[in-house]
Amino acid sequence: MLIPELLLLPDGPVRGRAVLVEGGKFRAIGPAEQLITAHRDLRPVRLDGHLLMPGFVDAHHHLTQSFGKAQSFGQPSEIFKTIWEPLEHALDEETAYLSAKLAALDALRGGFTTVADAGTRAPVDVAAVAKGTEEAGIRCVLSKIVSDGQGGPAHLARWDKHPLIHPSLAIAVPENATASVIKNTAELCADAGAVLQIHVNEHLASVERSLKSVGRRPVDYLHHIGALGPHVLGAHATLLTPAEMRMLADSGAAISYNPVASAWKGNAVAQATMLAALDVRFGLGTDGTRGDGFRLLDAAESAQRLTVGLATGDSVCGAGRLWLEHATSRSADALGLGKVTGEIAVGKAADYLLVDINVPELTPSYDLQWELVRLANRDLITAVVVGGRLRLWEGWPTDWDARALVERAAKVGPEVVRKAQIQRVEPR
Repeated sequence: MLIPELLLLPDGPVRGRAVLVEGGKFRAIGPAEQLITAHRDLRPVRLDGHLLMPGFVDAHHHLTQSFGKAQSFGQPSEIFKTIWEPLEHALDEETAYLSAKLAALDALRGGFTTVADAGTRAPVDVAAVAKGTEEAGIRCVLSKIVSDGQGGPAHLARWDKHPLIHPSLAIAVPENATASVIKNTAELCADAGAVLQIHVNEHLASVERSLKSVGRRPVDYLHHIGALGPHVLGAHATLLTPAEMRMLADSGAAISYNPVASAWKGNAVAQATMLAALDVRFGLGTDGTRGDGFRLLDAAESAQRLTVGLATGDSVCGAGRLWLEHATSRSADALGLGKVTGEIAVGKAADYLLVDINVPELTPSYDLQWELVRLANRDLITAVVVGGRLRLWEGWPTDWDARALVERAAKVGPEVVRKAQIQRVEPR
Protein backbone atom coordinates (compact mmCIF):
# COMPACT_ATOMS: atom_id res chain seq x y z
CA MET A 1 0.00 0.00 0.00
CA LEU A 2 1.40 3.37 -1.09
CA ILE A 3 0.36 6.75 0.25
CA PRO A 4 1.90 9.52 -1.87
CA GLU A 5 1.57 13.19 -1.04
CA LEU A 6 -0.32 13.61 -4.32
CA LEU A 7 -1.92 11.07 -6.63
CA LEU A 8 -2.56 11.97 -10.28
CA LEU A 9 -5.95 10.48 -11.17
CA PRO A 10 -7.85 10.99 -14.45
CA ASP A 11 -9.69 13.96 -12.91
CA GLY A 12 -6.49 15.58 -11.65
CA PRO A 13 -4.14 15.47 -8.65
CA VAL A 14 -5.61 14.65 -5.22
CA ARG A 15 -4.31 14.42 -1.66
CA GLY A 16 -5.01 11.90 1.05
CA ARG A 17 -5.36 8.91 -1.28
CA ALA A 18 -3.69 5.52 -1.23
CA VAL A 19 -3.17 2.81 -3.83
CA LEU A 20 -2.94 -0.92 -3.27
CA VAL A 21 -0.71 -2.76 -5.74
CA GLU A 22 -1.01 -6.52 -6.01
CA GLY A 23 -0.08 -8.95 -8.76
CA GLY A 24 1.33 -6.16 -10.90
CA LYS A 25 -1.95 -4.21 -10.96
CA PHE A 26 -3.76 -1.53 -9.03
CA ARG A 27 -6.19 -3.48 -6.84
CA ALA A 28 -7.65 -0.63 -4.82
CA ILE A 29 -7.59 3.17 -4.85
CA GLY A 30 -9.27 5.38 -2.30
CA PRO A 31 -9.03 7.56 0.79
CA ALA A 32 -5.91 6.55 2.69
CA GLU A 33 -7.61 6.01 6.03
CA GLN A 34 -10.25 3.76 4.48
CA LEU A 35 -7.66 1.56 2.78
CA ILE A 36 -5.54 1.38 5.94
CA THR A 37 -8.60 0.25 7.91
CA ALA A 38 -9.61 -2.28 5.27
CA HIS A 39 -6.09 -3.75 5.03
CA ARG A 40 -4.74 -3.77 8.58
CA ASP A 41 -2.40 -6.61 7.65
CA LEU A 42 -0.46 -4.31 5.31
CA ARG A 43 2.12 -1.75 6.33
CA PRO A 44 1.48 1.45 4.38
CA VAL A 45 4.45 3.15 2.74
CA ARG A 46 4.18 6.91 2.99
CA LEU A 47 5.76 8.85 0.14
CA ASP A 48 5.88 12.39 1.45
CA GLY A 49 6.96 15.00 -1.06
CA HIS A 50 6.14 12.75 -4.01
CA LEU A 51 3.56 12.59 -6.76
CA LEU A 52 2.46 9.15 -7.94
CA MET A 53 1.45 9.47 -11.59
CA PRO A 54 0.99 7.20 -14.62
CA GLY A 55 4.10 6.35 -16.59
CA PHE A 56 4.44 7.99 -19.99
CA VAL A 57 3.48 5.99 -23.08
CA ASP A 58 5.64 6.59 -26.16
CA ALA A 59 3.37 6.11 -29.17
CA HIS A 60 6.18 6.04 -31.74
CA HIS A 61 9.77 4.83 -31.40
CA HIS A 62 12.47 3.11 -33.44
CA LEU A 63 14.38 1.08 -30.89
CA THR A 64 17.07 -0.15 -33.28
CA GLN A 65 18.14 3.37 -34.26
CA SER A 66 19.63 4.39 -30.91
CA PHE A 67 23.25 4.08 -32.12
CA GLY A 68 22.71 6.83 -34.69
CA LYS A 69 20.77 9.57 -32.90
CA ALA A 70 23.05 12.53 -33.60
CA GLN A 71 23.77 11.29 -37.13
CA SER A 72 20.41 12.75 -38.13
CA PHE A 73 21.07 16.23 -36.74
CA GLY A 74 21.09 18.98 -39.33
CA GLN A 75 20.04 16.67 -42.15
CA PRO A 76 17.38 17.24 -44.84
CA SER A 77 13.92 16.20 -43.73
CA GLU A 78 13.50 12.74 -45.26
CA ILE A 79 16.45 10.71 -43.99
CA PHE A 80 15.27 7.12 -43.78
CA LYS A 81 17.10 6.18 -47.00
CA THR A 82 20.35 7.94 -46.12
CA ILE A 83 20.57 7.41 -42.35
CA TRP A 84 18.18 4.89 -40.86
CA GLU A 85 18.05 2.12 -43.46
CA PRO A 86 21.87 1.87 -43.75
CA LEU A 87 22.18 1.93 -39.96
CA GLU A 88 19.60 -0.79 -39.34
CA HIS A 89 20.91 -2.95 -42.19
CA ALA A 90 24.32 -2.92 -40.46
CA LEU A 91 22.91 -4.50 -37.29
CA ASP A 92 23.14 -8.16 -36.36
CA GLU A 93 21.31 -10.04 -33.60
CA GLU A 94 23.67 -8.85 -30.86
CA THR A 95 23.85 -5.20 -31.88
CA ALA A 96 20.10 -5.00 -32.52
CA TYR A 97 19.57 -6.34 -29.00
CA LEU A 98 22.04 -3.84 -27.53
CA SER A 99 20.45 -0.96 -29.43
CA ALA A 100 16.97 -1.89 -28.24
CA LYS A 101 18.06 -2.32 -24.63
CA LEU A 102 19.91 1.01 -24.69
CA ALA A 103 16.83 2.74 -26.10
CA ALA A 104 14.63 1.06 -23.49
CA LEU A 105 16.93 2.24 -20.70
CA ASP A 106 16.87 5.78 -22.06
CA ALA A 107 13.06 5.66 -22.22
CA LEU A 108 12.72 4.36 -18.66
CA ARG A 109 15.05 7.08 -17.38
CA GLY A 110 12.72 9.61 -19.00
CA GLY A 111 9.63 8.20 -17.31
CA PHE A 112 8.28 6.05 -20.14
CA THR A 113 6.82 2.77 -18.97
CA THR A 114 5.60 1.78 -22.46
CA VAL A 115 7.18 2.24 -25.89
CA ALA A 116 5.78 1.41 -29.31
CA ASP A 117 8.44 0.16 -31.70
CA ALA A 118 7.41 0.88 -35.28
CA GLY A 119 9.34 -2.07 -36.72
CA THR A 120 12.97 -2.61 -37.61
CA ARG A 121 14.61 -3.03 -41.01
CA ALA A 122 17.51 -4.88 -39.40
CA PRO A 123 18.03 -8.37 -40.88
CA VAL A 124 17.29 -10.03 -37.54
CA ASP A 125 14.52 -11.82 -35.71
CA VAL A 126 12.49 -9.23 -33.78
CA ALA A 127 13.04 -11.46 -30.75
CA ALA A 128 16.33 -9.56 -30.38
CA VAL A 129 14.36 -6.35 -29.84
CA ALA A 130 11.94 -8.10 -27.49
CA LYS A 131 14.84 -9.47 -25.46
CA GLY A 132 16.32 -6.00 -25.02
CA THR A 133 13.08 -4.39 -23.87
CA GLU A 134 12.08 -7.29 -21.63
CA GLU A 135 15.45 -7.35 -19.88
CA ALA A 136 15.26 -3.59 -19.36
CA GLY A 137 11.78 -4.04 -17.92
CA ILE A 138 9.72 -1.76 -20.16
CA ARG A 139 6.35 -2.54 -21.74
CA CYS A 140 6.71 -2.72 -25.52
CA VAL A 141 4.32 -2.69 -28.46
CA LEU A 142 6.53 -4.73 -30.78
CA SER A 143 6.00 -4.44 -34.52
CA LYS A 144 7.07 -6.67 -37.35
CA ILE A 145 7.25 -5.05 -40.79
CA VAL A 146 5.06 -7.06 -43.16
CA SER A 147 5.11 -5.00 -46.35
CA ASP A 148 5.39 -8.24 -48.33
CA GLY A 149 2.31 -9.66 -46.65
CA GLN A 150 4.27 -12.43 -44.94
CA GLY A 151 4.63 -13.42 -41.29
CA GLY A 152 1.84 -11.37 -39.72
CA PRO A 153 -0.26 -14.13 -38.12
CA ALA A 154 2.81 -15.91 -36.73
CA HIS A 155 4.13 -12.71 -35.14
CA LEU A 156 0.80 -11.90 -33.51
CA ALA A 157 0.47 -15.44 -32.15
CA ARG A 158 4.08 -15.58 -30.96
CA TRP A 159 3.70 -12.75 -28.45
CA ASP A 160 0.05 -13.19 -27.57
CA LYS A 161 -0.56 -12.86 -23.80
CA HIS A 162 3.06 -11.97 -23.04
CA PRO A 163 3.11 -9.82 -19.88
CA LEU A 164 5.27 -7.04 -21.37
CA ILE A 165 5.38 -7.59 -25.16
CA HIS A 166 2.27 -6.60 -27.12
CA PRO A 167 2.49 -7.62 -30.79
CA SER A 168 1.78 -5.21 -33.61
CA LEU A 169 2.26 -5.20 -37.38
CA ALA A 170 3.82 -2.46 -39.47
CA ILE A 171 4.08 -1.23 -43.03
CA ALA A 172 6.66 1.55 -43.17
CA VAL A 173 4.75 3.73 -45.65
CA PRO A 174 1.66 2.98 -47.76
CA GLU A 175 3.56 2.92 -51.06
CA ASN A 176 5.74 0.05 -49.77
CA ALA A 177 2.88 -2.44 -50.04
CA THR A 178 0.05 -3.28 -52.40
CA ALA A 179 -3.49 -2.21 -51.59
CA SER A 180 -4.48 -5.81 -50.91
CA VAL A 181 -1.59 -6.34 -48.48
CA ILE A 182 -2.42 -3.14 -46.59
CA LYS A 183 -6.11 -3.99 -46.37
CA ASN A 184 -5.49 -7.61 -45.38
CA THR A 185 -2.97 -6.54 -42.73
CA ALA A 186 -5.39 -3.97 -41.36
CA GLU A 187 -8.12 -6.62 -41.12
CA LEU A 188 -5.71 -9.03 -39.45
CA CYS A 189 -4.84 -6.42 -36.81
CA ALA A 190 -8.49 -5.54 -36.27
CA ASP A 191 -9.38 -9.20 -35.69
CA ALA A 192 -6.45 -9.70 -33.30
CA GLY A 193 -6.98 -6.51 -31.31
CA ALA A 194 -3.55 -5.27 -32.42
CA VAL A 195 -2.51 -2.06 -34.16
CA LEU A 196 -1.16 -1.53 -37.65
CA GLN A 197 1.62 1.05 -37.47
CA ILE A 198 2.25 3.03 -40.64
CA HIS A 199 3.97 6.35 -41.39
CA VAL A 200 1.58 8.80 -43.05
CA ASN A 201 1.84 12.36 -44.37
CA GLU A 202 5.15 12.95 -42.61
CA HIS A 203 7.16 14.83 -45.24
CA LEU A 204 6.28 16.78 -48.36
CA ALA A 205 8.35 14.29 -50.37
CA SER A 206 6.31 11.34 -49.06
CA VAL A 207 3.00 13.06 -49.82
CA GLU A 208 4.11 13.84 -53.37
CA ARG A 209 5.48 10.33 -53.85
CA SER A 210 2.09 8.93 -52.84
CA LEU A 211 0.28 11.25 -55.24
CA LYS A 212 2.53 10.13 -58.08
CA SER A 213 2.32 6.41 -57.29
CA VAL A 214 -1.35 5.93 -56.35
CA GLY A 215 -2.96 9.26 -57.18
CA ARG A 216 -3.91 10.03 -53.58
CA ARG A 217 -2.36 11.43 -50.42
CA PRO A 218 -1.40 8.75 -47.84
CA VAL A 219 -4.33 9.08 -45.41
CA ASP A 220 -6.77 9.56 -48.28
CA TYR A 221 -5.37 6.43 -49.92
CA LEU A 222 -5.78 4.32 -46.76
CA HIS A 223 -9.35 5.57 -46.51
CA HIS A 224 -9.98 4.85 -50.19
CA ILE A 225 -8.89 1.20 -49.95
CA GLY A 226 -10.87 0.63 -46.76
CA ALA A 227 -7.90 0.22 -44.42
CA LEU A 228 -8.54 3.07 -41.97
CA GLY A 229 -10.08 2.14 -38.65
CA PRO A 230 -9.52 2.06 -34.87
CA HIS A 231 -6.79 -0.54 -35.40
CA VAL A 232 -4.60 1.88 -37.41
CA LEU A 233 -1.89 4.04 -35.82
CA GLY A 234 -0.53 6.57 -38.29
CA ALA A 235 2.85 8.03 -37.41
CA HIS A 236 3.47 11.79 -37.68
CA ALA A 237 0.53 12.95 -39.86
CA THR A 238 1.99 16.45 -40.02
CA LEU A 239 0.63 17.37 -43.46
CA LEU A 240 -3.11 16.69 -43.28
CA THR A 241 -5.84 18.33 -45.29
CA PRO A 242 -9.15 19.11 -43.56
CA ALA A 243 -10.69 16.21 -45.48
CA GLU A 244 -8.03 13.82 -44.20
CA MET A 245 -8.60 15.01 -40.63
CA ARG A 246 -12.27 14.19 -41.05
CA MET A 247 -11.38 10.74 -42.41
CA LEU A 248 -9.32 10.06 -39.29
CA ALA A 249 -12.07 11.27 -36.99
CA ASP A 250 -14.84 9.34 -38.73
CA SER A 251 -12.84 6.10 -38.96
CA GLY A 252 -11.58 6.13 -35.37
CA ALA A 253 -7.98 5.78 -36.53
CA ALA A 254 -5.23 7.13 -34.28
CA ILE A 255 -2.01 9.02 -34.92
CA SER A 256 1.19 9.68 -33.01
CA TYR A 257 2.02 13.35 -32.58
CA ASN A 258 5.82 13.58 -32.57
CA PRO A 259 6.73 17.25 -31.96
CA VAL A 260 10.46 16.83 -31.32
CA ALA A 261 10.83 14.86 -34.55
CA SER A 262 9.07 17.68 -36.40
CA ALA A 263 11.47 20.23 -34.91
CA TRP A 264 14.58 18.21 -35.65
CA LYS A 265 13.84 16.76 -39.08
CA GLY A 266 10.36 17.63 -40.25
CA ASN A 267 8.55 19.81 -42.77
CA ALA A 268 5.62 20.64 -40.50
CA VAL A 269 4.01 20.13 -37.10
CA ALA A 270 0.89 18.01 -36.68
CA GLN A 271 -2.18 20.16 -35.94
CA ALA A 272 -2.70 18.49 -32.58
CA THR A 273 -5.06 21.03 -31.03
CA MET A 274 -7.26 20.85 -34.12
CA LEU A 275 -7.17 17.05 -34.00
CA ALA A 276 -8.18 17.16 -30.34
CA ALA A 277 -11.10 19.45 -31.19
CA LEU A 278 -12.20 16.97 -33.88
CA ASP A 279 -11.90 14.04 -31.43
CA VAL A 280 -9.17 12.39 -33.46
CA ARG A 281 -7.40 9.85 -31.26
CA PHE A 282 -3.70 10.57 -30.78
CA GLY A 283 -0.79 9.88 -28.50
CA LEU A 284 2.59 11.53 -28.09
CA GLY A 285 5.69 9.91 -29.56
CA THR A 286 9.41 10.57 -29.42
CA ASP A 287 10.30 8.93 -32.76
CA GLY A 288 13.46 7.93 -30.90
CA THR A 289 14.62 11.54 -30.58
CA ARG A 290 14.88 12.29 -26.86
CA GLY A 291 13.81 10.04 -24.01
CA ASP A 292 12.47 12.59 -21.54
CA GLY A 293 8.71 12.38 -21.08
CA PHE A 294 8.42 15.77 -19.41
CA ARG A 295 10.38 17.52 -22.15
CA LEU A 296 8.12 15.79 -24.68
CA LEU A 297 5.13 17.37 -22.94
CA ASP A 298 6.80 20.77 -23.16
CA ALA A 299 7.60 20.25 -26.85
CA ALA A 300 4.02 19.17 -27.58
CA GLU A 301 2.55 22.31 -26.07
CA SER A 302 5.27 24.67 -27.32
CA ALA A 303 4.94 23.46 -30.91
CA GLN A 304 1.22 24.23 -30.85
CA ARG A 305 1.80 27.64 -29.30
CA LEU A 306 4.33 28.54 -32.00
CA THR A 307 2.41 27.16 -34.99
CA VAL A 308 -1.19 27.89 -33.95
CA GLY A 309 -1.46 29.77 -30.68
CA LEU A 310 0.52 32.87 -31.61
CA ALA A 311 -1.37 33.40 -34.86
CA THR A 312 -4.80 32.89 -33.28
CA GLY A 313 -4.28 34.44 -29.86
CA ASP A 314 -4.73 31.06 -28.17
CA SER A 315 -2.64 31.37 -25.01
CA VAL A 316 -3.88 28.04 -23.64
CA CYS A 317 -3.42 25.51 -26.48
CA GLY A 318 -5.04 22.74 -24.48
CA ALA A 319 -3.44 23.64 -21.13
CA GLY A 320 -1.49 21.14 -19.04
CA ARG A 321 -4.16 18.49 -18.65
CA LEU A 322 -4.54 17.89 -22.40
CA TRP A 323 -0.87 17.08 -22.90
CA LEU A 324 -0.63 14.89 -19.80
CA GLU A 325 -3.62 12.88 -21.00
CA HIS A 326 -2.21 12.46 -24.50
CA ALA A 327 1.15 11.35 -23.10
CA THR A 328 -0.46 8.71 -20.86
CA SER A 329 -4.02 7.40 -21.14
CA ARG A 330 -4.75 8.62 -24.66
CA SER A 331 -1.40 7.39 -25.89
CA ALA A 332 -2.19 3.97 -24.43
CA ASP A 333 -5.56 4.09 -26.18
CA ALA A 334 -3.89 4.91 -29.51
CA LEU A 335 -1.75 1.78 -29.09
CA GLY A 336 -4.72 -0.43 -28.30
CA LEU A 337 -3.64 -0.65 -24.65
CA GLY A 338 -6.36 1.52 -23.14
CA LYS A 339 -7.59 -1.36 -21.01
CA VAL A 340 -4.06 -2.27 -19.92
CA THR A 341 -2.16 0.86 -18.88
CA GLY A 342 -2.00 4.66 -19.05
CA GLU A 343 -3.79 5.74 -15.88
CA ILE A 344 -4.01 5.08 -12.17
CA ALA A 345 -7.16 2.95 -12.12
CA VAL A 346 -8.29 -0.29 -10.49
CA GLY A 347 -7.52 -3.30 -12.67
CA LYS A 348 -4.90 -1.59 -14.80
CA ALA A 349 -1.20 -2.39 -14.79
CA ALA A 350 0.79 -0.73 -12.03
CA ASP A 351 2.92 1.28 -14.46
CA TYR A 352 3.74 4.46 -12.59
CA LEU A 353 6.29 7.10 -11.61
CA LEU A 354 7.22 8.61 -8.29
CA VAL A 355 8.06 12.25 -8.95
CA ASP A 356 9.77 14.49 -6.41
CA ILE A 357 7.56 17.58 -6.08
CA ASN A 358 9.42 19.11 -3.15
CA VAL A 359 11.82 20.92 -5.49
CA PRO A 360 12.46 24.55 -6.52
CA GLU A 361 11.07 23.96 -10.03
CA LEU A 362 7.60 23.19 -8.66
CA THR A 363 7.56 25.55 -5.67
CA PRO A 364 5.20 27.22 -4.99
CA SER A 365 2.66 25.12 -6.85
CA TYR A 366 -0.62 26.49 -8.19
CA ASP A 367 -1.54 24.27 -11.16
CA LEU A 368 0.47 21.05 -10.96
CA GLN A 369 -0.64 19.65 -14.31
CA TRP A 370 0.54 22.70 -16.21
CA GLU A 371 3.67 22.90 -14.06
CA LEU A 372 4.55 19.31 -14.99
CA VAL A 373 4.23 20.23 -18.67
CA ARG A 374 6.32 23.39 -18.55
CA LEU A 375 8.68 23.05 -15.59
CA ALA A 376 9.40 19.38 -14.88
CA ASN A 377 12.12 17.14 -16.30
CA ARG A 378 13.42 13.59 -15.93
CA ASP A 379 15.69 14.58 -13.03
CA LEU A 380 12.63 14.79 -10.77
CA ILE A 381 11.76 11.10 -11.24
CA THR A 382 12.69 9.10 -8.15
CA ALA A 383 11.28 5.74 -9.22
CA VAL A 384 9.91 4.03 -12.33
CA VAL A 385 7.64 1.02 -11.82
CA VAL A 386 6.34 -1.27 -14.59
CA GLY A 387 3.88 -4.04 -13.88
CA GLY A 388 4.28 -3.47 -10.16
CA ARG A 389 8.06 -4.03 -10.28
CA LEU A 390 10.60 -1.36 -9.47
CA ARG A 391 12.61 -0.86 -12.66
CA LEU A 392 14.61 2.29 -11.88
CA TRP A 393 15.54 4.11 -8.71
CA GLU A 394 17.00 7.60 -9.12
CA GLY A 395 17.68 6.96 -12.79
CA TRP A 396 19.28 3.53 -12.67
CA PRO A 397 18.07 -0.08 -12.51
CA THR A 398 18.32 -1.88 -9.22
CA ASP A 399 18.62 -5.42 -10.58
CA TRP A 400 20.97 -5.26 -13.58
CA ASP A 401 24.17 -3.46 -14.56
CA ALA A 402 23.05 -0.60 -16.79
CA ARG A 403 26.41 1.15 -16.68
CA ALA A 404 28.00 -1.92 -18.26
CA LEU A 405 25.41 -1.68 -21.05
CA VAL A 406 26.24 1.99 -21.61
CA GLU A 407 29.96 1.18 -21.72
CA ARG A 408 29.34 -1.61 -24.24
CA ALA A 409 27.12 0.61 -26.42
CA ALA A 410 29.74 3.38 -26.41
CA LYS A 411 32.17 0.92 -28.00
CA VAL A 412 29.85 -0.97 -30.35
CA GLY A 413 27.69 1.94 -31.56
CA PRO A 414 30.42 3.76 -33.52
CA GLU A 415 31.50 0.45 -35.07
CA VAL A 416 27.97 -0.09 -36.39
CA VAL A 417 27.83 3.47 -37.76
CA ARG A 418 31.15 3.01 -39.59
CA LYS A 419 29.93 -0.26 -41.07
CA ALA A 420 26.66 1.35 -42.17
CA GLN A 421 28.27 3.94 -44.47
CA ILE A 422 25.66 6.53 -43.60
CA GLN A 423 25.26 9.34 -46.14
CA ARG A 424 25.29 12.65 -44.31
CA VAL A 425 24.90 16.08 -45.84
CA GLU A 426 27.49 18.28 -44.16
CA PRO A 427 26.34 21.91 -43.90
CA ARG A 428 28.72 24.55 -45.20
